[in-house]
Amino acid sequence: MIGKRITHRTADGVRIPGTWRHAFICNGGNFFLTDLFIYADGLIDCWGLVTLDEFERKLRSGWVATDLPEGGRVSAHDLAAWQFGDPHTWLTPELLLAEVRDTVEQLNGRPDSTERCLAAVDVFLADRTEENRATARDAYLAIPETQRHYALGDMDHKDRPLQLLVAGPGGTPDSRYGEPVSQEAYESAVAYFEERARLIAGRPSRVPVDGPVEPHAQAIHVPHSYPRRRADDPGKAGLRNDYPAPVDIDGITYPSAAHAYWALSVADATARAAVAAAETAYAASTLAAEAVRREGWEHARTAVMTTLLRAKYAQHPDLAEILLATEDATLLYDDADSRFWGDNSGSGRNWTGRLLELVRSELHAQRAGIG
Repeated sequence: MIGKRITHRTADGVRIPGTWRHAFICNGGNFFLTDLFIYADGLIDCWGLVTLDEFERKLRSGWVATDLPEGGRVSAHDLAAWQFGDPHTWLTPELLLAEVRDTVEQLNGRPDSTERCLAAVDVFLADRTEENRATARDAYLAIPETQRHYALGDMDHKDRPLQLLVAGPGGTPDSRYGEPVSQEAYESAVAYFEERARLIAGRPSRVPVDGPVEPHAQAIHVPHSYPRRRADDPGKAGLRNDYPAPVDIDGITYPSAAHAYWALSVADATARAAVAAAETAYAASTLAAEAVRREGWEHARTAVMTTLLRAKYAQHPDLAEILLATEDATLLYDDADSRFWGDNSGSGRNWTGRLLELVRSELHAQRAGIG
């Protein structure tokens, strides 16, 4: 639950909403009380920005700790240090991951596990088959256990009516209420939901005219991979500027978009040719760094890269399909040599990622016949 814990991070002037919660990091056998920042684009800051998949691996490895051992050494930076004594935690990796996934949905204004459950309940109430009840019960159990009592937003009844409804007459609700459901209790739960539905139906609703504000797909990290040769299925490596996909610009063919970028940055024609012929993109960047840059390059470089990326994906339809498959996800591109082009764990401006998103939108528009 987000509550009043509202924060954000700024990426290239774009405000990305987020929230935070406390967590323990286990590093070198010691535990550190810290803040876990969760953002709408699916990135989580746990001593470094990671995607949801990467966060799950950190949970499974114990880096983000839910198992707190007796006697474990723990500190809160600049505040205090102590040892765990009879530690008590109700979180597991599965529960914390489920809560974080729900939080990302909430930040995007999309249905979380609770809302999906309540939608399944509406289906059941409209058609009271046992199949629909089983679906509603499964949806209820998919809500993180720590969040179920908030499901109805009713702190007087908590989730009691919900449990009775999905269990049905004679069924056994959650262990907190272990007795079988009586017919009277079940009918009371049905009446509760009918009244609730009547109240909700009276509320006005608004749908954004132009669609969602935030991406619906999770952020995608395009890490360093240094591809040396083409692959049948390159995956995210195909989105790298140094991926060996020849690009033809003004009648000159460059081994990769990176080769073309570095060659076009160089003032001297001879040096430019040497950069274009370099064995690897890294070698091309090294040669370019040793040469004189073209005048005004720093003001033109973003336009040049845009041209190169448009050419790359126009000339390589297989790579365009990989880019299109990222849907509307935020693309985080790492670049060891540049905080201008790379996101670099949130420290860079991520211009390559942003331009990839622009070219992707243009490809979607072409495919849809828009514009």
